[in-house]
Amino acid sequence: MPSGYTTISFLSDFGVSDEFVGVVHSVFRSIAPEVEIIDITHGVPPHDVRAGSLALARSVEYLCPGIVVAVVDPGVGTDRRRIAVEVGEGESVLVGPDNGLLAPAVAMVGGPKQVIELTNNSFHLATSSTTFDGRDVFAPVAAHLANGVPLAEFGDPIDPNSLMPAIIPVSYIEEEILFTEVLWIDQYGNVQLNIGIDDLPEGKLQIKIGERIYPTNVVSAFDQIPEGGAGLIVDSAGLVAIATLRSSAASEFSICTGDSIQILNATDETTITTQVSLTPKKEST
Repeated sequence: MPSGYTTISFLSDFGVSDEFVGVVHSVFRSIAPEVEIIDITHGVPPHDVRAGSLALARSVEYLCPGIVVAVVDPGVGTDRRRIAVEVGEGESVLVGPDNGLLAPAVAMVGGPKQVIELTNNSFHLATSSTTFDGRDVFAPVAAHLANGVPLAEFGDPIDPNSLMPAIIPVSYIEEEILFTEVLWIDQYGNVQLNIGIDDLPEGKLQIKIGERIYPTNVVSAFDQIPEGGAGLIVDSAGLVAIATLRSSAASEFSICTGDSIQILNATDETTITTQVSLTPKKEST
């Protein structure tokens, strides 16, 4: 196991309008002045543990070896556990609440080697607050880890199999229709589904959103999507996403995270089809 770590990667739902992210940065650096801090994102929707877990899982394979601090913690102050999870051969440690936030990322990198519940208060900040564990517990623990304090010093080992799993929807097929769910909508409006390319039916396809059906096809580049149409593309996380040409598919189809999307074969007998009607651009005056 390394004697210390040079990088802390940080994800939260803190946003950037308040002082929370800056304060946590300062706690990191006040204890471990030489550590480099990488902000993964602080734009996770407030209290949305599933969104945070998916963002972390999409990122974890590309993060520098070191410490990962993830804080989306609507149960702060309750008896939910505060944990540090060692992965690999000690190359990285994930620190955060045991509420399902860390589980997908831990699975993506091969599972936990050991898990410690952060019960040793001597590594926490002395404060009367119970609502800011990102500052008072996770940040100082991460900084002390960066300084080389052995993981076992931070508390009691717990069974890795007892970690809180994430709630991730599973696609299924019923009457030759593939039922999927929207996991994420990125800033471009691309709509990520909970399926891979191998899950798609063969042949010409359609997507059903609510009661409307739209023709679609699998593409490998956004520019292959016809104007006024929709395409299915493998996104940067390796999952299938619905996209439109230089516009927001989420806006065009009125799709939200968590919506159900059905994918089915297009046949000659299919009569209920609706072409995408994209919002026309305003002419400049």
